[in-house]
Amino acid sequence: MSDHSVVDVGDVRLAYRAWGDSYGAPVVLLHGLGSSAASWEEAGQALGEEWRVYAIDLRGHGESDWPDEYSVELMRDDVLGFLDELELDRVGLVGHGIGGVVARLLAQENADRVERLVLEETPPPFPGDTEPPPVVRPEEPLDYDWPVVPAITSEISDPDPEWHDGLGEIVAPTLIITGGPDSSMPQDRMQDMAALIPDCRLITIPAGHFVHEERPRPFAQEVSEFFSS
Repeated sequence: MSDHSVVDVGDVRLAYRAWGDSYGAPVVLLHGLGSSAASWEEAGQALGEEWRVYAIDLRGHGESDWPDEYSVELMRDDVLGFLDELELDRVGLVGHGIGGVVARLLAQENADRVERLVLEETPPPFPGDTEPPPVVRPEEPLDYDWPVVPAITSEISDPDPEWHDGLGEIVAPTLIITGGPDSSMPQDRMQDMAALIPDCRLITIPAGHFVHEERPRPFAQEVSEFFSS
């Protein structure tokens, strides 16, 4: 079972879950767009056997505040504030999907705070060749603020050129985990992203886009081995 807590970061209250010994080396998990910290429950428990693990609800998601102002940079700043509030000096940082973009930007611009970086099924910062399909709000009730979806999707489809240029500035050893041919996210440029990060390797766990949910134990094992190497 995870511990549930909240912390005020600037004008936003962030909810988070935690697993493991409070004196363990810290690992922070960032979920994907339209998800929440709950998606990490099984993987977080497994990682908590070796680490002190924190999974954050990003702004506009889950039990965190829904402030109607969204960007990847704001999410990055929230996570940095979270590290400051919990007095986490250097962490292992793991991001899935959009959470990986947030993690990547934090590692690019705050190298002193990221010990090691894991990017799971994270879209690379290369503009698409075609226009993305329009986003359509689902009819069912949502546990995230709908405006976050078009705001973040537009940034990912037309990324800031500095996101690409900053790949070479990531000094943390980096592991990219892809989900293989069953993933809903295009895989063809993942190796290109890996080649631009100075100390990076790429592995595939054939589980589709949600690797940490579909195969939590193998995912946690790969992450733990990487953090321990």
